[in-house]
Amino acid sequence: MQYSYAAEYGRYINRIIAEVKKAVIGKDVMIAKVLLAIISKGHILIEDKPGVGKTTLALAFSKVMRLECKRMQFTPDVLPADLTGFSVYNKKTEKFVFQPGALFCQLFLADEINRTSSKTQSALLEVMEEGSVTVDGVTYQLPQPHTVIATQNPIGSIGTQLLPESQMDRFMLQLEMGYPDMQHEIEILRSRENGNPLDTINQVLDANMLMEMRDAVSRVTISPKIYHYIASIVDATRHHPAILLGISPRGTLALTDAARGMAFMRGRDYVLADDVASICPDVFIHRLIMREQSKGSGAASQVIQDILRTIPVPRPDGSRV
Repeated sequence: MQYSYAAEYGRYINRIIAEVKKAVIGKDVMIAKVLLAIISKGHILIEDKPGVGKTTLALAFSKVMRLECKRMQFTPDVLPADLTGFSVYNKKTEKFVFQPGALFCQLFLADEINRTSSKTQSALLEVMEEGSVTVDGVTYQLPQPHTVIATQNPIGSIGTQLLPESQMDRFMLQLEMGYPDMQHEIEILRSRENGNPLDTINQVLDANMLMEMRDAVSRVTISPKIYHYIASIVDATRHHPAILLGISPRGTLALTDAARGMAFMRGRDYVLADDVASICPDVFIHRLIMREQSKGSGAASQVIQDILRTIPVPRPDGSRV
């Protein structure tokens, strides 16, 4: 059965990607995955070297969706109150007045998040999970839709420190942009001849339409056999000899939501096993903690692929191989 909104939303999805590509050249797959996370109510962690376009990507999405965007450069002197806000005493009214922090926006770009203190990093936890902040015992709801795109430099770069596992687990996807190839780098140079490509991006939808799209994604159905497939993959991570800490239930939910988003972007109202498998590495890569003897470049990615090859794939007709 074809998804009833496929034609309508498919047109918007294609236009969003086309507009973002004006500013982010040669990263079509990356753009699609970021869009997938946004429409699936997920947060994105982008780990890569400085200068590859992470900030440009976030700003492009804010323009194409007309989202209120705020950016904060995370440094050691950034305080939690800079993010959440604080109360100020008003002498005229003799009352404390809340001053919202940088998080009060629809798209928050946390730039180089692993350069700030653990205390400030943890200030994002409630926001990413609940969509609210609590200051002086009062809870404030953030503007909706609300998405966090965080960038971090590779671990080992000067001045960086590891994010706590509890925060890593709150990002739906971890992605890498990588360097452009030579041909795309030439295109990047040419695109700057007449100004900033971000200025050429046109709005495709607004916050209300994005909320409607998110609601449609949440209604994408998953059959019992696909639930079993997801649970089997997750269970395998908890018993693999190379993995010290497997996927948590929060990670299971993230994979399920991301699979819904993948099916939606492919024009269906139901999830197939391929939707799960194709997005699984991006959902799992930052959640797995490898044993010391198994650590190494690409080790976690290889383990994920090994697990996907060993789990029986449910057929569309309900039989299993």
